[in-house]
Amino acid sequence: MSEITDFDALRRAMAENSEQPEGPARNARAEQLLAEAEKLNIPLAVIEALGHQLKVYNYSSEKDRMFVPFARLLRLWDERPEDFDEYEAHGLHWVFKWVSAGMLDQPHIPLASIEKWLGEMEHRYRLAGHSERAVRSAEFSVAAHVGDLERAERAYGAWLAADRDRMADCHACELHGQGAWQVKCDRDAEALELWRPVLEGEYSCAHEPHTVLASSLTPLLRLGRLDEARAHHLRGFRLVRPMESMRGAYADHVEFCALTGNEARGLELLAERPAYFTDTGHPRSRLDFMAVVTLLTDRLTGLGLGERQVPGPAGLSWTARELAAHARAEALELAERFDRRNGTSYVGDRVRARMAQRPLVDRLPLGVRTVRSAPQPVITSPASEAPEVPGQPDLSDLLTEARRLSRTLQPHALEAWAAVARAAEGTELDPRDRAEIADHEAMSQGPEGIALFDEAAVLYAEAGDPGEALAARARGAYVRALTGEVDAALTTVAALYDEALALYAENATGVRQTASVVMSRARILMRRVHEDAEGSWDSEGTESPDVRAAAERAVLEVLALVDGRAGGDVRLAARAAEARAMLAELAAGSGDVERTAELFRQAAAEYVGAGLPWFAVEYEVQVAALAHQLGEPAEAERALRAALEHGAPYVEPTGRAQLHLQLAEVLGVRDEAVEAAEHALEAAHWADEAGESAALGAWARHQLGGFLLRQGRCAEAAEVLESALPDLSAETHGDGAVVQAQWWLGDCLSELGEHRAAAERRLQAAEIARHWPEQQDHATLAHLAAESLSNAGLLDEADQAYARAGELWRSLGNPHFLVRSLRARAWLALRGEAGAEGARELMTEAVRGCERALEDAADPVAREQLTAELGNTHRQFGDLLARSTAEGDEDRDEVIQGAFEAALTQMDRAAAVFGALGAEGLHGRTGAELAAGWLEADLGRPAEAAARARGVLAVYEGADDADETVQARRAEATQMLQLER
Repeated sequence: MSEITDFDALRRAMAENSEQPEGPARNARAEQLLAEAEKLNIPLAVIEALGHQLKVYNYSSEKDRMFVPFARLLRLWDERPEDFDEYEAHGLHWVFKWVSAGMLDQPHIPLASIEKWLGEMEHRYRLAGHSERAVRSAEFSVAAHVGDLERAERAYGAWLAADRDRMADCHACELHGQGAWQVKCDRDAEALELWRPVLEGEYSCAHEPHTVLASSLTPLLRLGRLDEARAHHLRGFRLVRPMESMRGAYADHVEFCALTGNEARGLELLAERPAYFTDTGHPRSRLDFMAVVTLLTDRLTGLGLGERQVPGPAGLSWTARELAAHARAEALELAERFDRRNGTSYVGDRVRARMAQRPLVDRLPLGVRTVRSAPQPVITSPASEAPEVPGQPDLSDLLTEARRLSRTLQPHALEAWAAVARAAEGTELDPRDRAEIADHEAMSQGPEGIALFDEAAVLYAEAGDPGEALAARARGAYVRALTGEVDAALTTVAALYDEALALYAENATGVRQTASVVMSRARILMRRVHEDAEGSWDSEGTESPDVRAAAERAVLEVLALVDGRAGGDVRLAARAAEARAMLAELAAGSGDVERTAELFRQAAAEYVGAGLPWFAVEYEVQVAALAHQLGEPAEAERALRAALEHGAPYVEPTGRAQLHLQLAEVLGVRDEAVEAAEHALEAAHWADEAGESAALGAWARHQLGGFLLRQGRCAEAAEVLESALPDLSAETHGDGAVVQAQWWLGDCLSELGEHRAAAERRLQAAEIARHWPEQQDHATLAHLAAESLSNAGLLDEADQAYARAGELWRSLGNPHFLVRSLRARAWLALRGEAGAEGARELMTEAVRGCERALEDAADPVAREQLTAELGNTHRQFGDLLARSTAEGDEDRDEVIQGAFEAALTQMDRAAAVFGALGAEGLHGRTGAELAAGWLEADLGRPAEAAARARGVLAVYEGADDADETVQARRAEATQMLQLER
């Protein structure tokens, strides 16, 4: 750390310290700089160092320390105001507002002292000739804090009525305070309207839109504007995260998580800021933080997760229940201190209300990786929900409900039969009841339940239902086929099939029982077809004609038996739909894609028509895949939408994630980025619910990030992509996905001005792409990384990256980007050690590279593009030469004269090159002519400059006035003509 020897060095050191992250280290450096300033024996140096110290204290967790430097500053002002320059005098009055707010946030400072200080502020502002706007704003803050709503309303009106002057807070901060008052008055919509200019970027400052985004979260949730709330959380938390002084805004984000079913993310936020539990320099924000910690941990405890380990104050291990009790006690103790100071219960009342809030949304998906804190709710259909019966359900009621669910093929029928079995333990039942219990238990057990099918068959026969007995045995045969015993199953079902048809012919059983046997036979034959296609019988993995024909005949028998006979029995309608799907599978085996798709569509439609939409999902998914194969994206989209409509809420989370992701990808191809992002968001949410965050969830977040980036929502996209990248892997997702995610994230960070981070991401992606056979992506990423390094001020690293990109462009035969990399290096050289000489050499190489490429180009289009590139290179060469003179050059006038003459030569060459392009090069030519004109003027030749300007005006005579470039050229040329006059 260099020693401070003069005032300029002090100012540089304070400027450097101002750029450091908020926190104790920056504060400590400010204290050192004050000590150094006192050694200089320059009053203004001490004043500036005190102002710097006050500022860093204010923007830190040690806000309580700013009163001492301010008191000293005020004393210096009162004793020797002439020691203050205009800037420091303004700064002294400006920080009156910080001190007023700071006193209010410290409960040990009496209210009478704050009121006295408010009067002092008013008096000094009046003496200095300032408007009372800032004073009334401060008075409003005091009244609102203590709960004196009448005074607050008066002060609020006076604040808005007073003139804005140099002492007024910036527009962004004022609007935040005004909107916060509307929220406190239960006027959420009005608050959001007030905040709109800040949220849309019209007004901003060091801490805005950070606090407005945080403050808007709960109002948006209350208004049901969930998409905006999600976006504000992702965008706003990214701004708040690195700023130590924003504990209150950070608390708003934790509160948002607690109110939206994102408790796990809330815990992640707590873990990121352990010091927020204990930092005491700003009691008011600590009160806010402990209140939302209570809210979050109470929520976890209410979900049955009270013993879960959670992050808390360092040094101890905390469960959710323990932290809830600790945080509540801390919050209430702090609130009591404020209320005791204020003489009201207002702060405590609001804190208790905040801690008692209930969730506003069961679960709001955010897109970033998270895990569900609460147990996943059981998916049920409305038809399957049994009415609530007080006490233990009656066995007969359970039987009735189970039979209803089975008869209508509702989801969870097997669970209902399991409940019957449990209730029936130790109870004497008739054979029919026992048969159905055994039958459904067999269905739930899969291969382990084959023997139970036989037991059910015996009981059905005992109950006088021989057809259902055959159907039960046939079901057992099908399950046996699923275990690989297809031959044995076929032998068994053949005998059952004959018996069932004989019984049906004698009217000894019904269509439903017979159809069950016939369908089981068809299913077993289809199993043989599948084995055949998998290569069990045919080494090429194709169906043998005999097997396929037998299966098709069996399926057609099902259709012949049930078609037109379903009546109100959905079970028969389901048989017909399933048979149609089997025919689709057989058509697929023969390669008839269009017929396959049509049959699957019919099957899905029949299930929907029977009131069984959840069975249609898998067939709509098949239709979507076939439509994609046939090049019919609209049909694929329709089928996926139908699958989602029919399947929700019956499809398991993994299936829902896959459906949403497939639809997102279809919409993405159509460039419907907004809706595609909505489905990718849902996909990420359901993947997390399914416990597949690392695989399916990462891919969904990868897609979501890309769709958000397409919409220009860079902050949200960055949060999502940063969440996805730890789980994206070359092994699971392919290295292309990893590179693409890094690339997109680099683009986001570049747009957000985080250039060093953008460079890191782009370099990481380039390192992976370096090993690919095709090097286009490697070259592009290296070039983009160089741009980011340059924007981050890392000149040497940027030059190396541009050099790397240039070699890649050369190997790829891309002269355009080779030349651009050389031009960029030339500008870097001018800023770095290579200086003007190195810059000229690189720009000369760029010109020669363009000229060589033009000589080799035969294609007219390529020649035109290269000509434009050469014109741009000459133009940039001219600009570079004009800026290349350095202070301290000997014979400075002669050096400048030579540089400007050389630059003029390059501008003339640029104009000539652009002129060769005719109309396509018109704007380039006139731009070069005007640049040359300014150089002529700098060289003391106004007549030549004016001649160039008149030439430009003549060229644009009669041109389109609506063309912005034409307008700009005319305005510049007219300005240049003034030089001659």
